[in-house]
Amino acid sequence: MPATETPIAIQVEDLHKSFRIPTHRIDSLKERVVRPFATRDYRELHALDGISFEIRQGEFFGIVGRNGSGKSTLLKLLASIYRADSGRILMAGRLAPFIELGVGFNHELTARENVVLNGVMMGLTPAETRRRLDAVLEFAELGEFSDLKLKNYSSGMLVRLAFSLMLEVDADILLIDEVLAVGDAAFQQKCADAFHTMKAAGKTIVLVTHQMASVEEFCHRAMLISDGRIEEIGDPADVGRRYLQLNFEAAGASTTAESEEVVLREAWLENGAGERVTSVEYGEEVTLRLELEAKRELPGAHVGFVVADADAASVFELGSYVGDPHDPPPVPAGGRFRLAARWRNELVPGRYYVHLGVNRHGGGVAMHAPGILDFVVYGPESRGVVIPKGTIEATLEEGE
Repeated sequence: MPATETPIAIQVEDLHKSFRIPTHRIDSLKERVVRPFATRDYRELHALDGISFEIRQGEFFGIVGRNGSGKSTLLKLLASIYRADSGRILMAGRLAPFIELGVGFNHELTARENVVLNGVMMGLTPAETRRRLDAVLEFAELGEFSDLKLKNYSSGMLVRLAFSLMLEVDADILLIDEVLAVGDAAFQQKCADAFHTMKAAGKTIVLVTHQMASVEEFCHRAMLISDGRIEEIGDPADVGRRYLQLNFEAAGASTTAESEEVVLREAWLENGAGERVTSVEYGEEVTLRLELEAKRELPGAHVGFVVADADAASVFELGSYVGDPHDPPPVPAGGRFRLAARWRNELVPGRYYVHLGVNRHGGGVAMHAPGILDFVVYGPESRGVVIPKGTIEATLEEGE
């Protein structure tokens, strides 16, 4: 990571940006004629509310946040597409933005003409742009389509052309929005290779993305924006975990359930700190708590649950008798009993469901309640069902 004494490339101080959103739209000519002097009411949308941060020269800086958090607004302010309401932005160096698909392109012109036009707009001379034209088209793999008007290009072709042009303008600062999320697998790998090259060359890069793997792979630091404010800034892994936690904290739902013999009063999950949660991180200790009540006397009760994945496949199950497992006591009518199941979460990221079952001692089902709770697991991407902690070693034995 660039040292703290490295010169500042981007400095943002107390940045504010709001938009006026009309509460009533006039969508037809008739409505405008009938109500020509009708006043319009607006509401204020505060996209950014006092953002301040610095990015050093040669730093690969990630910006993450949920949809509507303000990250794209911030990027457009950095690119001078929007004007801030207050605050200031200072930049040291020539800027190349890759903000939105096709922005700056004239779709009635050919790829060749657009490359020359946009290259000049980004600071190159016409002669420099023409010298680099072949390199742009070669990286984008669009040589045979260079004389085709952009209105006939697919979205993937436009992305390849715009990204290739950005690489050739020799900018000091690059602003990139979600480039790895668009295009085929081969082009995504070319983007990744280009990022590694630019990082090694000491370019200052600001990357806005939803892909936490990209943030951890490329970025020196990252920043999480939530509701127009900085939620966290620092180590990419820490920021990525916090982003995933925020992204899923509103997920999950629990429900009560009732049979002729048992009532489920409440069900919830707790994290290692004892806080109620609806999303859990891989490797974190998890506790499932259930509170139940017998509607009629039971000759003893066994409470169990199954955790199933989104495809309804059972992942694991746990269960216990209420009281002494060797001689379960009867549960009187109106008697309440609880279950607390603890385990270390080794599930791969995804959504999971809890199915509840209560059996009478001696046989018989007192309650079957599927889907009493659902929760989301976040963490490292992986295949399969669980991510076990372990080691693996492969050795080569020398032949005789």
